Amino acid sequence: MRRIPILSLRLLLLGLVTLAITLLGRWATLHQAFSCTTWPLCWPQGGKGWLDLLHRGLVLLALLLLGDVLRRAWRDYRQDETLLPLATLLGVLFGGQVLIGALLVQRGNPLHLLVLHALTMFALWADLLILAWLSLSRSPQPLSQPRRWQDFFMLTKPLIVGLLLITTLGGMVAGARAWPRPTLMFWTLLGGALAAGGSGVINQYIDREIDRHMQRTARRPLAAGRITPAEALAFGLALCLISYYLLAGFVNLTAALLSLAGILYYVFLYSIVLKRRTVQNIVIGGGAGAIPPLVGWAAVTGSLDWPAFFLFLIIFLWTPPHFWALSIVRRKDYERAGVPMLPVVRGEQETRRQIWLYTIVLVAVTWLMRPLGIAGNVYFFSAIVLGIWLLTGAWRVWRRAGNKVAWQMYRWSSMYLFFLFLALMMDRMMPIP
Repeated sequence: MRRIPILSLRLLLLGLVTLAITLLGRWATLHQAFSCTTWPLCWPQGGKGWLDLLHRGLVLLALLLLGDVLRRAWRDYRQDETLLPLATLLGVLFGGQVLIGALLVQRGNPLHLLVLHALTMFALWADLLILAWLSLSRSPQPLSQPRRWQDFFMLTKPLIVGLLLITTLGGMVAGARAWPRPTLMFWTLLGGALAAGGSGVINQYIDREIDRHMQRTARRPLAAGRITPAEALAFGLALCLISYYLLAGFVNLTAALLSLAGILYYVFLYSIVLKRRTVQNIVIGGGAGAIPPLVGWAAVTGSLDWPAFFLFLIIFLWTPPHFWALSIVRRKDYERAGVPMLPVVRGEQETRRQIWLYTIVLVAVTWLMRPLGIAGNVYFFSAIVLGIWLLTGAWRVWRRAGNKVAWQMYRWSSMYLFFLFLALMMDRMMPIP
């Protein structure tokens, strides 16, 4: 007779405790039996207070059981690309349910959190049932290969995340015309960092075979085999889901939905649909990287106004010349990996011409923001200087052959975007004359 795996037994016990939490919570909601408005501690006052205490005690027990499930999954199922992500998402969903439940107690049941609470419960139960069923047929396969937590950090592409956070903060300052509240800034940037990092990890999971054939990416933790595909997928999905809970819970629904749209855009539209199929992959896919300033704007205003889309347009136009400069340097890599980047499909000279043309349009758009009243003189003078600098780099790429000027353009364009948004932040803190 085959023994039931320990993980399955833990999941069964977790399911029973979760069922008790669900039934007790539902009954108490229908009968308005919850009396405590503090979290996490509750001093019992009468029968209702003891129900609150029992409910929270069961939540604590479930969290302890969940911790054991996660420990076993990440120890014994590191190669299982279905079970490990499901176990990790179960942990995030349960944590998200606890977080949203606490916020509902404190804030008086706002509609979007009530909907999120209900959806999370359905997702949690679906995840738990599928995971329990799968665990019955999966045998533990622990790996002796050590795990380096630095590799997980590098999977998030921290330099790219840092640049995206600058644009997010720029959107916040531009929308508020002042520095936002420290707590709002903290939660927005943390949620944005997790969303950008998580989508970057999932992108590497999708592109792991491509990365192994490219010199630039072959040493990445996933491509080099230091992290398993299952671990990368579980990690990336967890970061993305956590980011949504944080933005929905501590910022606002508009910012959370925009961030989610950016994740879906990057993972599905760019990574799965566009990257391998069309030479326009970078042009269309650039919209994903242009969403962070919209998230920042929505975080402080709760909505989107037309100046926010100018920030989107700037990054949308910046992306092609930035990455085409890199693709010139790494043309053989992309050709070997079968990625239809512009230099591979239409040749290097056409790519250099397109870099020059896109840069002209980009700089022209940045200069329009002052005449249209979107920005003031501090930004305008900075944009003029930075624009001339970037145009010089693009002109050199167009008129000179070789990888040196293309690599320089790639680096210059990163610094250009950083300083442009820094100037915007400085400008919007001052009155527009």
